[in-house]
Amino acid sequence: MTYREQYEAWLRDFADDTATVEELKALEGNEKEIEDRFYTELSFGTAGMRGVLGAGTNRMNLYNVRRATKGFADYINSQDPEYAKRGVVIAYDSRRMSPEFAKAAALVLCNEGINVCLFDELRPVPVLSYAVRHLHAIAGIVITASHNPPQYNGYKVYWEDGAQMPPEYADQVLKMIRACKYQDAVEMDEDKALASGLLHIIGKKEIDDDYIADVKTLSVQPELMRTAGKELKIVYTPLHGSGNKPVRRILAEIGIENVYIVKEQELPDPNFSTIKVPNPEDPAAFAMAMKLADEVGADCIFGTDPDCDRVGIAVKDNEGKYYLMSGNQIGCVLLYYILKSRQALGTIPADGAVVKSVVSTELARKIAAGFGLVCFDTLTGFKWIAEKIQQFQDKGDHTFVFGFEESYGFLSSTFVRDKDGVNASLLIAEAAAWAKTQGKTLYDILQEIYATFGYYVEKVVSVTLPGKDGVAKMQSIMKNLRTDAPKELAGLKVLAVRDYLTGTRTDLATGAVTPAGLPKSDVLYFELENDAWVCIRPSGTEPKIKLYVNTNAASHAESAALNEALVTACKALMA
Repeated sequence: MTYREQYEAWLRDFADDTATVEELKALEGNEKEIEDRFYTELSFGTAGMRGVLGAGTNRMNLYNVRRATKGFADYINSQDPEYAKRGVVIAYDSRRMSPEFAKAAALVLCNEGINVCLFDELRPVPVLSYAVRHLHAIAGIVITASHNPPQYNGYKVYWEDGAQMPPEYADQVLKMIRACKYQDAVEMDEDKALASGLLHIIGKKEIDDDYIADVKTLSVQPELMRTAGKELKIVYTPLHGSGNKPVRRILAEIGIENVYIVKEQELPDPNFSTIKVPNPEDPAAFAMAMKLADEVGADCIFGTDPDCDRVGIAVKDNEGKYYLMSGNQIGCVLLYYILKSRQALGTIPADGAVVKSVVSTELARKIAAGFGLVCFDTLTGFKWIAEKIQQFQDKGDHTFVFGFEESYGFLSSTFVRDKDGVNASLLIAEAAAWAKTQGKTLYDILQEIYATFGYYVEKVVSVTLPGKDGVAKMQSIMKNLRTDAPKELAGLKVLAVRDYLTGTRTDLATGAVTPAGLPKSDVLYFELENDAWVCIRPSGTEPKIKLYVNTNAASHAESAALNEALVTACKALMA
């Protein structure tokens, strides 16, 4: 059907839904908006689906949530009769419609004979990942749009290992969803679901206590925290999300006595009314926290996003001002702290491994090698880091020590298989206390790392290209770069091109073509002179194309200047 036919079909099919009909009829005269809502369906991939809230096939709404859940249920029931008994765990964050979407998903699953464990209130993504494994469930669902603006929501699907679904499974689920009509997705009555035992509500103690107890085992120097923790001052903002309770609890239980909460951002707020975007990558999100930190003389500021899988930090620099660290810098500081401490304790595993996404800094590889560890790359998306952890366990060839992505996601456990802002908060607090015992801040530790391993500078540029035209533009950019790859950028020769879509690495000097070494994905990676590199990829969850530029040099100023020149050259190339 055309987008117009889809629009008319919704008006007919959902005629009894007054709110939906009124919303759609109000669009008459705005043909571009009608087209955007109905020209396609929300995509469903390894990160589930995500979109702007509203009526339409290309929007997040109850109809799409029910239909996606029916398709997911059909997939589960087609695999093994025992899967329905093992059931699905469902969590949600503080966004608009999150509780409603979570309950709708639960009741559709129950109607298909699948057991469901639904959390009684908002919980972080890492708690959902933990619960899937802890309860031996077959799958999990979490309703969240992570750090997106308030008009967004999303639907993430996890499999039995606690990681997001791998592509081959997600593709099969998508086929099941496409085979469903909206009318096929029916909710069981809630009272009936509870009475039948198909629906179980997870209360305050059922998972949370075990999760916190396990996170505490990730402390590298617990004895240090019992003394140094009393001196450290932390300001924390949950940015109106699900991190408020678990982050504060873990900090208290490891011995951090002085934690100051940004009261204006403490409670759940689906409008995120104190900030433009609830993203700990955004300096503006820390404005209130920095004001409070100045008042109390804090050593460190934390901020977690609404689903508490990402965490950002700000620390005092040499001038006493708060410096917002990048995701790459946080990852490297945590890795350095873990390895430096474990080296002193004699607990670095001989087969230890670090895992990072291919778009994250190469400084991590240098640090790992400095302590005798190997560093593995994966595609972007924490599911690939989770897959690597599982491979290590299956083969018994490596011990996972730490994994991270430049997009503010960190993990040092194996009992969670996604980014974990609670785990990261523990490590950051511990690293800050460790630095303070030496009369240093985490900014000083970062400078120590640079002086030892080299001055690395990383820049991420996102170009937003919304709507149907945006998708075409992104496809055009990637196609042009593939057919006419640059030979040099900002005066640096391009030594090789890795095209992860074709799975090849082409040496531009010799023409030799070898395997790229990672699963297929729409990613282009340009290896440059002087260990610099540039990577370009469309986002898998947002209407953006992302540019990653990494450089290193003998000084920070030299590396930064080169990085800026490369960013300018790449923007011109994409235009």
